[in-house]
Amino acid sequence: MTQRVVALIQGRMSSSRLPGKILADIGGQPMLRRVYNRTIRARLLHDVLLATTTDASDDPVAAYCQTNGIPFTRGSLYDVLDRYYQAARKTMAEIVVRITADCPLIDPGLIDDVVMVLSHDDGEGDAASLDFAANRLPPPWRRTYPIGLDVEACTFAALERAWREAQEPHQREHVMPYLYEGVRLAPIAHGQTSHCAPFTFNIEEGLSERGFRVAVLYHPSDYGAYRWTVDTRKDLTFVRQVYAHFGGQEDFSWKDILDLVQRQPQLQAINAKVRHKTLKDVDNRARR
Repeated sequence: MTQRVVALIQGRMSSSRLPGKILADIGGQPMLRRVYNRTIRARLLHDVLLATTTDASDDPVAAYCQTNGIPFTRGSLYDVLDRYYQAARKTMAEIVVRITADCPLIDPGLIDDVVMVLSHDDGEGDAASLDFAANRLPPPWRRTYPIGLDVEACTFAALERAWREAQEPHQREHVMPYLYEGVRLAPIAHGQTSHCAPFTFNIEEGLSERGFRVAVLYHPSDYGAYRWTVDTRKDLTFVRQVYAHFGGQEDFSWKDILDLVQRQPQLQAINAKVRHKTLKDVDNRARR
């Protein structure tokens, strides 16, 4: 792959529902370390950095990163889109991958899948004409991968345009909605020419209301109701038990977790009733 691909893990200590969660212990390692270690295993990434904030509350995060060899940048507390753009510009990223620090079960293989779709050559020597790819979009779109395996990727040019133009609070806080809002997705028919051929993913593509070219990967089976992210203490309990099952190691895949929770449904019940935040949920502290 000729394009420079940089994953930016966004994280801060002042989470609204579970403050300090990114340094919470999971099997002897902070959650941030777990996310970073799993992300760097993706084969198609050239660099991985934490994008945290300049707020004093994140000084412990910066100190941990400095001591433990995790590259990081610091930026705006609430304007996460600006934080991403500034970090991507400094690292000379051509493709920017968005990962969140509350997803300690993130799967490196899925990261590669999304990057592959976005960066696939069209067969004529030109870069793929997609602007954005993901393995899920928020409601009203459907999702088939468990919550907590979310990967978004876009070209730097698309991110830069969003950074210049996006004005709504949710567009600034959630980084990439400006790229896919209003998209009408359609399945890629068998044999149809696609940026993503010859991949075997279930893929839908479409044009967003602002003219961005979008692709979304779907799993053939629907596991979209499974909750593997960390927003609450119940989520943290679930994730700790998953890591305990695997002996604190990090080389298990998302399908290993799927097999585990299907064999032990009591694990999935731990946080099944936790409400997932929506696209329009924003941190109201930013408006004070």
